[in-house]
Amino acid sequence: MNAKFLERHQGVKDLLGLLVFVLFVLVGTLIINAFVFRSFNVEGPSMENTLHTGDRLIVNRLPVTWSHLKNEEYIPPRGHVIVFKNPKYVPGLGEEYIVKRVIAFPGEHVVLKNGAFTVCDNKNLNCFNPDKLTEGPQQPTDGQVDMVVPTGEIFVAGDHRQEGYSMDSRNGLGTIPLYDIVGPVSLRIFPFNKIQTF
Repeated sequence: MNAKFLERHQGVKDLLGLLVFVLFVLVGTLIINAFVFRSFNVEGPSMENTLHTGDRLIVNRLPVTWSHLKNEEYIPPRGHVIVFKNPKYVPGLGEEYIVKRVIAFPGEHVVLKNGAFTVCDNKNLNCFNPDKLTEGPQQPTDGQVDMVVPTGEIFVAGDHRQEGYSMDSRNGLGTIPLYDIVGPVSLRIFPFNKIQTF
């Protein structure tokens, strides 16, 4: 009887087909955003000269999804630029998602002194400057830090490290829980003359 009804009312059949299509598109979009990739806009000067306000980024969710499927926490590589949920976010105040560079991992000792970071492993035997491992910021880093990164968290910093330009693990944001990481930035897609992979 339903088949006969739909055969006699082509408009209803077309409308049902359109609704099913829209439903599949919405579900597909949600799955892609949750597990494959997401897009974000950069706001503010904290990542200059690497990223600028208005840059459009694609964040790769696959490493996070894969880690969670294995029942593990995702830990991004040192020096990578990542997007994470602001652990201090209050709706209507500030940014919900932030982009920064990974400096240190859980259990590592981070010291910021005389304009440069030193990171030591959890036994304080192997110490190094993490900025020398990447093409990140070259200018001195303002502030002072002497801390051990807590279990389950990472230490992050913006690339524009003069005082007042980047709120990060040095100065008020604190270390970032691993579960707040959205994923690593993999591509800048806008502006078109600055398309770049990371």
